[in-house]
Amino acid sequence: MLTILHQDDDIIAIHKPAGLLVHRSMIDRTETRFAVQLLRDQIGQRVYPAHRLDKGTSGVLLFGLTPEAGRTLMQSFEAQQVAKRYLAVVRGHPEPEGRIDYPLRRQHDDLEGRFVSHDSAPQEAVTDFLRLATIELPVEVDRYPTSRYALLELRPLTGRRHQLRRHMKHIAHPIIGDATHGKGIHNRYFQQAYQCNRMLLACCEMSLPHPRHGTPLRIGTPLEGSFADIISRFGWDEVVPDFS
Repeated sequence: MLTILHQDDDIIAIHKPAGLLVHRSMIDRTETRFAVQLLRDQIGQRVYPAHRLDKGTSGVLLFGLTPEAGRTLMQSFEAQQVAKRYLAVVRGHPEPEGRIDYPLRRQHDDLEGRFVSHDSAPQEAVTDFLRLATIELPVEVDRYPTSRYALLELRPLTGRRHQLRRHMKHIAHPIIGDATHGKGIHNRYFQQAYQCNRMLLACCEMSLPHPRHGTPLRIGTPLEGSFADIISRFGWDEVVPDFS
């Protein structure tokens, strides 16, 4: 059963677990479970995706319960009227806070970013980040005798495909568990040392105007599973905002 975070006559929001596709895609042709179908079967009616989360990303996922609500939600995302807050564990110790203003080329939807369209100019892409906590482990994972990691709050101000993953790679602090834009040796360390086999990126909160009457709506969800376990192991529980 999917965890329902909010439901009214127009919209429904769920906590999408890591590893679940939003809908059928060439990303994984063998996959048979999709959030759209699972939610439709769970509540007994059609749902209309308003946006997407990568397969490896967990957190708040919004759907319209009518075609009209779905279209309005999509328009809110396109107009950048939806404020999103993510948590991520990254390699290294970034600056305490900053803004990444780095245009990104559009990526093809169905190939999970493996091929980039070079026939169009890069699009504006902006991400704000805030460093919440750091840790330095006495373990030689790469070429240094110790290994540094940090917990970040990320706020994308634009909505480009894989924006957060690509931006963190751009500033040399890739997200742990990101097989495409991250660093394999650190990903493997988290798998072996902490049994963490997911990407450590979660959409923990969205704030948006309600599609029917425009009233401000905030939807949040706490971390779960191996992501929450990493937070506890590293002693970061007290710095994680309350997204419930």
